[in-house]
Amino acid sequence: MLESALFSTAVALALKTTAILAAARIATWLLRRNSASARHQVWTAACAAALLLPLLSVSLPAWRPAATAAIAPVFFEVTTTASATVATQPAASAASSTPASSRTPWRPDLRGSILSLWIVGCFLTTLPLARAALRLRRQRRDAGPSPYSGLAADLAAELELHRPIDILETPAGTMPMTQGTLRPAVFLPADARHWTEDRRRMVLLHELAHVRRADAATQLLTRAMLTLNWWNPLAWTAWRETLKERERAADDLVLHTGARASEYAENLLEIARHFQKAPLASAAVCMARPAQLEGRLLAILDATTNRSTGNRTFAAANVLVAIALVAPLAALHAQQAAPKPNPDVDATIRAAQAQQNPDIADQPAQAFADKRDFDTARALLDTAAGIRAGVSGTGSVNYGLGLIKIADLEARRHNTSEAVAFYSKAVQVLGDRPEAAPAFIYLGVRSLTTKSYDQAATYFQTAQALKSPQAGTAAMWMGVLKERQNDPSGAESMYQAALGLQGSDSPEAATTMQLYSLFLTRRGRTAEAQTMSDRAGAQIKSKPGQPVFRGTAPPPAQSPTTAAAVRPGNGVGQPRLVFKQEPTYSDEARIAKLQGSVRLSLVVAADGTPTNIQVVGPLGLGLDQAAVDAVSSWVFKPGTKDGLPVPVMASVEVNFRLL
Repeated sequence: MLESALFSTAVALALKTTAILAAARIATWLLRRNSASARHQVWTAACAAALLLPLLSVSLPAWRPAATAAIAPVFFEVTTTASATVATQPAASAASSTPASSRTPWRPDLRGSILSLWIVGCFLTTLPLARAALRLRRQRRDAGPSPYSGLAADLAAELELHRPIDILETPAGTMPMTQGTLRPAVFLPADARHWTEDRRRMVLLHELAHVRRADAATQLLTRAMLTLNWWNPLAWTAWRETLKERERAADDLVLHTGARASEYAENLLEIARHFQKAPLASAAVCMARPAQLEGRLLAILDATTNRSTGNRTFAAANVLVAIALVAPLAALHAQQAAPKPNPDVDATIRAAQAQQNPDIADQPAQAFADKRDFDTARALLDTAAGIRAGVSGTGSVNYGLGLIKIADLEARRHNTSEAVAFYSKAVQVLGDRPEAAPAFIYLGVRSLTTKSYDQAATYFQTAQALKSPQAGTAAMWMGVLKERQNDPSGAESMYQAALGLQGSDSPEAATTMQLYSLFLTRRGRTAEAQTMSDRAGAQIKSKPGQPVFRGTAPPPAQSPTTAAAVRPGNGVGQPRLVFKQEPTYSDEARIAKLQGSVRLSLVVAADGTPTNIQVVGPLGLGLDQAAVDAVSSWVFKPGTKDGLPVPVMASVEVNFRLL
């Protein structure tokens, strides 16, 4: 789930960053006859906006336009994958004991691979910068004061620079450069002692112009943007264009002081010719880069070039335009909108409290949970629990059941910490009553994830001892635990005990049969595994069309559109999928290493929403609910008859595979 969320966030930010950089490219083209300073401000604002996107995306209200996606046929299939947490036996043994025909085909984790590649790219892009920064720090530490500090002070005053600047002398052959933001420094090579006075003056003016413009800071900002977006060609364009416009803007500032263009161009050419290597260029602002030299010389010698050094009005306008562009882009994301007051829910809560009847709040909570409005469902369940505490007391079975309902909800929306807290509280309230069994089982499963095997065994054994309907499920989990502890005979004994407790025709038995079959396959007992798998399949087919619901609430009523639904064909057009959400692999199934397919039947209503979703081929351990939750959020273009939308029956197969 976390990987899916990170991937979705990364893709959204990538698209938004691309839009911002594309807008900056268009803007700088429109400003091509304006000054280099103006174009540099545009690129700097765009890079800053790209860096601020993650922060603004979580702080601004969500804006969600209508979804669009590719079209798909009437039989819909989606596959979700997950990595197994802990192998139940050594990998080599499993590979050798599992026949090739029964092994799960390897499927690449595309999302994880892309995220890993992005992280590696960020590291490799940062590495030259870090190496150059360390070398530059050593160079600054070893450099002595330049004999031309007095000349630099006079030129700084001419440029209206009133901050301390270190003028340092570096070994001969090093490129003149500027470094530092809070305490800037200008590096002059020892060769400057042999320059003419005019060349020293122009070189210092150029480097001091960078200090005045705070180019070291803007270069660091742009480099950070490039590091995060190294894969994006527009990011590299922004980097190159920022460097180019920065140097031209500094050149314009030098020419504004009265320097002759031809003489300045000649000195710049000589600097570039004698100091061609700039290994610290990624961490410092170097005077001359050979790749940019031709364009700079042409711009310096072109008398028609706009050499404005910028003004506050243009800078303020640039900031406002950047905000106007980035704010709606940052708000454009899949974040859930803030909950709005619901008069019907408020009235339900007031009625439940007035009548001191928790069922009034409990019953609609399930419907809101099915619509994935978990916050509203939680508010209703909290109300019901509060009523139970007031009527029956906080030590009553009634109150304990209310806590389990809240825990079920939090588990369903993968809020593990809240679920553990409420299940633990329910255990304290219910004690050794049979109603506490689901809480003990959940806590045991969570202990499995942290490899607290002794604690998990205690929870499962307690659930078995309560003589509740969940005793068979607790035994099944004991089988999973025994596998983890490399105790195959104990695992098989517990799977068999679970089947004896569950009854041969229960949905829970079908899940146990599938886990038992996978266990037998891993032990190389393929014939027995196939027999057990066939039994599970027969059990699933014997009870088709079971709606999925959680807790003790009754299943939702059949949709009014179901009776009028028709099958595609004979003049009935097929519904088309236009938006699809990937299902989430449940924690329970991942821990138990359960995999397979969940088959769903549904009706695509005339408005394109999926209704009457039923599980006709279940898997169990939360995968059925995960499939229903995902499909319930899908959006369809409805099927048609005689050109009019009609409710149409459809089927979905959701595949769950472990890598």
